[in-house]
Amino acid sequence: MSWLDRLQTRWKVQTLGQVVIILIVFACTGFTVLFIKRPLFDYWFPFGEKPLWASILYWILIFPVYNAFLLFYGFVFGQFRFFWEFEKRFFSRIMSNFRK
Repeated sequence: MSWLDRLQTRWKVQTLGQVVIILIVFACTGFTVLFIKRPLFDYWFPFGEKPLWASILYWILIFPVYNAFLLFYGFVFGQFRFFWEFEKRFFSRIMSNFRK
C-alpha cells in the first residue's frame, strides 16, 4: 500500500485524485502564508529593523489566517467540505486539550 493509498484511507476520500488535490491545497496554503510575511514586514518596518514583539504577534495571528486560507483554497479546488470537516476536527482536538 502506497503512502497515497494510506492518506486516502485515513482521510476517507474516494479517489487518489482527491488526495493529490488536498495535498495541493495544503501546499498552496503554506506558500501563501510564507509569501505574505515579507511584504507585510517590509510595509510595517521599512527600515529593516523587526522587533521581537512583531515576530511573536505574527506567529499568533498567522494561526487563524492559515486556517482561513486553507478553507479558501479548499473552496477554490472543490474540496471545501473535506477542509471544513478537517478544521472542525482540528479545533475540537485543540479545545479538548485545553479542557484537560
